[in-house]
Amino acid sequence: MSNSFSHVLSPIRVAGHLLKNRIISGPSTIHTASNGEDHPTEAGKRFFVDRARAGAGLVTCAGVSIGGFNNDGVHASWDITIPNRQNALCDLADEIHMYGAKCTMELIGVLPDGWTVSDGCSIMGGPIGRGEAPLEVLDQFKAGYVQAVKAIKACGFDGVLFHFGHSIPIAQFLSPCTNKRTDQYGGSFENRVRYPLEVLAACREAVGRDMIFDVRFSGSEFQKGGIDEAEGIRIAEVFQEYADILQVSAGMHNPDWMTWTHPCGFLPPMPNVYLAEGVKKSGKITQALVSTIGGIGSLQDAEDIIASGDADIVAMGRSLIADPEWCNKVRDGREDELRKCISCCIGCVGNRMGSNRPIRCTVNPAVTQGDICKKRKVNKPCKVMVIGGGTAGLEAACTAAEIGCDVTLAEQSGSLGGRAACLCDLPEKRRMNDFVTYLKNRTARLKNIKVVLNAAVTKQMAAAENPDLIVCATGSKIATPNIPGLLDNLAEGNIMTVDGVIAKVTEGGFPHSMAGKQAVIIGGGAAGLDLVEFFAVRGAAVTVVEMTNTIGNGMDLVSRVSIHNIMREKHVRQMPGTKLLEVKAHSFVTDAGELPFDYGCICLGLKACNPLFEEMSAVAKTVAVGDAKLAPRLIIDGTREARQIVNTLEAMGYLD
Repeated sequence: MSNSFSHVLSPIRVAGHLLKNRIISGPSTIHTASNGEDHPTEAGKRFFVDRARAGAGLVTCAGVSIGGFNNDGVHASWDITIPNRQNALCDLADEIHMYGAKCTMELIGVLPDGWTVSDGCSIMGGPIGRGEAPLEVLDQFKAGYVQAVKAIKACGFDGVLFHFGHSIPIAQFLSPCTNKRTDQYGGSFENRVRYPLEVLAACREAVGRDMIFDVRFSGSEFQKGGIDEAEGIRIAEVFQEYADILQVSAGMHNPDWMTWTHPCGFLPPMPNVYLAEGVKKSGKITQALVSTIGGIGSLQDAEDIIASGDADIVAMGRSLIADPEWCNKVRDGREDELRKCISCCIGCVGNRMGSNRPIRCTVNPAVTQGDICKKRKVNKPCKVMVIGGGTAGLEAACTAAEIGCDVTLAEQSGSLGGRAACLCDLPEKRRMNDFVTYLKNRTARLKNIKVVLNAAVTKQMAAAENPDLIVCATGSKIATPNIPGLLDNLAEGNIMTVDGVIAKVTEGGFPHSMAGKQAVIIGGGAAGLDLVEFFAVRGAAVTVVEMTNTIGNGMDLVSRVSIHNIMREKHVRQMPGTKLLEVKAHSFVTDAGELPFDYGCICLGLKACNPLFEEMSAVAKTVAVGDAKLAPRLIIDGTREARQIVNTLEAMGYLD
């Protein structure tokens, strides 16, 4: 074990169970691995077993509904009520145990038939429910919890995670913002915690003390009139009578506060740890361990949290999607191979919450199919030339090398990483550098990759390499539409593109404080909003102009909510549905008026840059990946397409 991580990788005893380390693999709703089955499929089992294989001390599985199988058309929902439907769950628990991990099952407290705690409450942040659940429904629901917990224990699971957070229906009992009942379950604090405590007490009586009870709740909802830090500590204090682990989360499933539940790149790193710290150091928790969750981006972060006494255990969700082998890599001293979550929220939370699509990952294109590069190798010598050393080009080069190809990677500039590496220079986007660093380290380890920098590839140069396959990953370039004054003022340096802002940041050309300055950003897409954040947090008065009617269109749901919260907090002037007509030296002329600026930025998108495709096609089989393939898109599209060159090589006969 690495001495650098002696706290987080040390064992801990919970309810009579010895966890081999302090890492919980948090529950992930695996839409990917469910087609409406009432049991975990092989893909579903593999998803959770992989986390045990990779070294997590406790694996939390997700998918049991209270009251029996309930296919809502989106989530995995496994039936725990009928014996022959439990077989796959028994197998899942057994396989997790084979790798020395313990396992729990998440129970999400969604009341039946659309009932909620009070009139006007929503169901999982979505539609308003049918109204206040009557007492007989609550009694039946409590009995359903008991039945589920007993069955989960019978299947061989070591415990359950009671999800009482994020203002999901059962959590609405806890909050004065949502609980408007006038019976024994509403009003005072004692009444508001009564029903969740009754559920915990009934379940504990049914299964005894040797089953791990992990209780998740919001340490703060951030909503005025809702659970605040002091209330969160009071909730923890009463839950500890029945809980072995108090998992302190945050936020609510609504457009304002969901971003704290699923922290994205627009929030500071690990924004919710202070809530667990408040609970842990309150002096009131003597019977349970405290766990923290939310945007914990590295094992070093987890080590620091536990070493400082902020929490006893750390729960990770997205970090273990980005790299399921974290613990093993650290154990083996391979920290430089860690593939860290960059909190982009695009393929995981964005897909789940924004479009109800399967889980994907920007930095881990193998998330749904396992690491095919470990399973397959070329059956004869194969040479691959990759043109472009951005994220898509690096992924393509590494993928080809890992299956046994000899690879030449040619990059026109003097460094690798492409546009993503440049974006890292914006202070708020430094987490992106973790992915660029991972790709560079991975490239350097592979001895069958030859990297050529400052290389302007020609047909003759490519032919000299004699490749069997050429991959064009030449990326994109800044779009400069034909708007009066635009090119002249770009050339004279009066206005900046995203690249220009980054270059000035790198040179130290911006003051620390921009108070009293006017910044106008033309373009309300992802790149423009990165600059909105940059100028706004430094005190500039910011205006963002967007031609369409939606600012943040195309962004994942959580990131869009986050940046809109920042814009509201920083009083950013938003001008959707506004067209740029002319660019002057110190102002933009729009159809809504003239906007003077101290800092003027043009963020009107990118366009594909692939001038070599036809020329390279005359040399060898040629494919394009990333922005060069069709049009500028997301990093996740490029990494996925780069990994898919395995399919191209298979079609060419290089793989059986």
